[in-house]
Amino acid sequence: MRITVIGGTGLIGTKLVRALRASGHEIVVASRATGVNSYTGEGLEDALAGTEVVVDVSNSSYTDEDAAREFFYTSTMNLLSYGEAAGVRHHVALSVVGTDRLARAEGGYFIAKEQQERLISASQRPFSLVHATQFFEFIRNITDHAVRSGVVRVADVLIQPMAADDVAAAVAQTALADPIHGTVEFGGPEVFSLDELAVLDLRYRQEERDVVPDPLGTYFGARLSHRDLLPEATATIAPTRYHDWRIRSGSGSEPVTPDGALRS
Repeated sequence: MRITVIGGTGLIGTKLVRALRASGHEIVVASRATGVNSYTGEGLEDALAGTEVVVDVSNSSYTDEDAAREFFYTSTMNLLSYGEAAGVRHHVALSVVGTDRLARAEGGYFIAKEQQERLISASQRPFSLVHATQFFEFIRNITDHAVRSGVVRVADVLIQPMAADDVAAAVAQTALADPIHGTVEFGGPEVFSLDELAVLDLRYRQEERDVVPDPLGTYFGARLSHRDLLPEATATIAPTRYHDWRIRSGSGSEPVTPDGALRS
């Protein structure tokens, strides 16, 4: 099967390409680094020629609502229109658990992600949306973003993160199956309070900052309820636990955007 991975040189994209190739499929790696730009349309026609499945794990480098909305709207419309012309039979996109809740909580970036999902759902093209919880690789970014006057003040919420390798495996599994015309959720095997996870991250980095769960704190602009970041009980649970990921990954953190996709 010929599969085009949009954002194929990012954190999830790289792992996804590796997993799909190991399954014996022909993979087109599409990103700005390979001359393909889903936002401008550059190289997109050639990248989708003969493709049966397109998997979108690309991401905006902007977290403010206006810029993110512009990126996701234009990029998604290009992928849908070019994909239809190429005869793509399955459009898969990676998003984040609780996108609708995060959007309602005035999280500007997540409003843009919700718009992306609505465009795909309304396109009448065969599709599957993959909702994943936050990545272990993202915890450092969350912690650093929450520093105020030397104290880490994180939202008082629960979190059920998963390893990027498990996210890539979930997306690959979805891409190789029939379109579900809906959303499938994946989450990690453990639930933490966000402040607990921030402490684990800081101690691993040998930093002694205090961590405070702030009932009035926001998550990248979104004011959340205690369980808004958790998946539903029907979610598929990934196998990798936080401690095992730490041992396996070493330093294991890279700059990522709120849904966990690597900036590139």
